[in-house]
Amino acid sequence: MKTIAEATGLSLSTVSLSLRGGTTLKQETRDKVAEAARKLGYIPDRAGVRLRTGKTNVLALVLDGAEDSIDFARQMIQGIGQAIQGTAYHLTVTPEFERQSTDTIRYILENRNADGVIITHTGPRDPRVQLMIEADFPFVSHGRTEFYSPHPYHDFHSEVFATMAVDRLAEKGCRQAMLVIGDDRTTNYHNIVTAFHRQAARRGLEVRLLEGAMGMSPAELRGVGMELARSPGRPDGLVCDSEMRTIALVGGFNEAGLVPGRDLHLVYKQTSDILPTLFPTMDSIREDVFAAGIELTRLLRRRIEGAPIAELQTLAEPLPQWRS
Repeated sequence: MKTIAEATGLSLSTVSLSLRGGTTLKQETRDKVAEAARKLGYIPDRAGVRLRTGKTNVLALVLDGAEDSIDFARQMIQGIGQAIQGTAYHLTVTPEFERQSTDTIRYILENRNADGVIITHTGPRDPRVQLMIEADFPFVSHGRTEFYSPHPYHDFHSEVFATMAVDRLAEKGCRQAMLVIGDDRTTNYHNIVTAFHRQAARRGLEVRLLEGAMGMSPAELRGVGMELARSPGRPDGLVCDSEMRTIALVGGFNEAGLVPGRDLHLVYKQTSDILPTLFPTMDSIREDVFAAGIELTRLLRRRIEGAPIAELQTLAEPLPQWRS
């Protein structure tokens, strides 16, 4: 660090702060230090840094391994990677296949092998959140909870998603709307279902929920799509919270001879560019998962630096993609 300070003409304390990812410095200063460090081959001794400061310079992403939104994991990781580029932070990713399991969080807390944690797919009384609140450990959740104690979060504004989708179906003349939605253990599920029913009542639509969609395989959902298409009392509008479920249902519709956009109107939550390529006339409402990764990282770094929780709770507004 002394060599970098001499090469850049900056003070040792400024160099030290910059190499630690200090956000209070000008970007020009941080870039100057980073370039000098790169040319000089500076590599911090992470074990020494941890012994001296207690910091690991590691952010941990505990990623839901059962996620059924196409491309979610890749975009989330790329967003976080973009946000930590040029900083001292590194990212570790741990997939968890049992939703809201506490195993990984307990391991991180016991071993202190990260400075902060990002978790996804939170439930109303998520045990992972409770553990980290009690331990006073820096974290941010992708999703809200119902805990009395506030905590940092960034969430897709799912109530607005459901409201926009119902409005779109009503504007197309639909009178019977069905909601196809996944895991009822998440806060997102309850927010969407509540807003869906509320807005449908305002617009005078009859509504139904497709029960058990989360436990169905794509082949089973395809079969449900065929049954719905052939049912005389089928809904004329459908809202789906997942691209995977949308593909399966539309496959069943098509096999039964029903054409979305002509025989039935559909609005789905878009998290990739795959479905617009396959079905360019179907309406969607987009969640920018890449931007979510950037925002979650920003909030977590601010929490690590001691920012008040009240400033670390944000919502991402849905982006309508009306095509038909």
